[in-house]
Amino acid sequence: MTNITKAVIAAAGRGTRFLPVVKSYPKELVPILSKPNIQYLIEEAIGAGITEIAIIHRLGENSIEKYFTPDQDLENYLVQNNKLAYLDSLKAIWSKAKLTFIAQPANLPYGNGSPVLAAKEFIGQDDFVYMFGDDLTVEPVPGQFLSKMLATFNQYQPASVIAVKDVGREEISRYGSAQYIEDPKYPHRISAMLEKLPADQAPSTFGQGGRFIISNKIINILENQSTGLGNELWLADANNNMAKNDVVLTQAFEGEEDWMTTGDPLRWLEANITVALNDPKFKDDLTQFIQSLK
Repeated sequence: MTNITKAVIAAAGRGTRFLPVVKSYPKELVPILSKPNIQYLIEEAIGAGITEIAIIHRLGENSIEKYFTPDQDLENYLVQNNKLAYLDSLKAIWSKAKLTFIAQPANLPYGNGSPVLAAKEFIGQDDFVYMFGDDLTVEPVPGQFLSKMLATFNQYQPASVIAVKDVGREEISRYGSAQYIEDPKYPHRISAMLEKLPADQAPSTFGQGGRFIISNKIINILENQSTGLGNELWLADANNNMAKNDVVLTQAFEGEEDWMTTGDPLRWLEANITVALNDPKFKDDLTQFIQSLK
């Protein structure tokens, strides 16, 4: 059984759909209610038993590291004003996980596969969790869904486990869609994730979410992989390469677990509303406000 304790979070993109606000700080720090998006990911990883987390950020950008670094002057001020509880969620992170901040080298191509190569030394010989920094998991308990993915990886020892969600025909063209193959030994095995096909060509309505459990072997594949669509280095291409000769499985969000992308302003707003409606502190007032708009 593999005991996975490492996670890599990709946070090195430009976030152009959020300009001009992200001109001065990364999109992963755009808040969902009172916490930045990326803090939810870290809490999710910790909830699934991860103790070492590498955040891959843009070269020359240190805002994420600054946010997750203790600030004694701020803490002194909060103590004096009896407001230290506002930092409880950050203190919990500092006590439970080691955070490593890695600037993505300029010589790596743009694309969601490059952060894995930037984290090569951090990953070492281990299998690991990989998370897209602008995706959000909405669930009753942080880490609940990721724990299921880890359990699937431990049980079947595949090359990777990819999170998917049934997004329906209307939305599937926005995402990579899972192409399933029948295999009595492995449930939900795929031969590929096919990127952004028209709805009538997509092999399924299960779109790729932003969570992966990945074998260490993907590093060698990415190092020898050419850039693809848009001259970017795509993680999906590496996963598809592995699926040709090895087992790649999916894990679907279901029930109370949900996946939301926060990569554009509209879906970021939808994520804020969803998270607020799941929080007893905000649910009633927000529901009343929404109803008043009709």
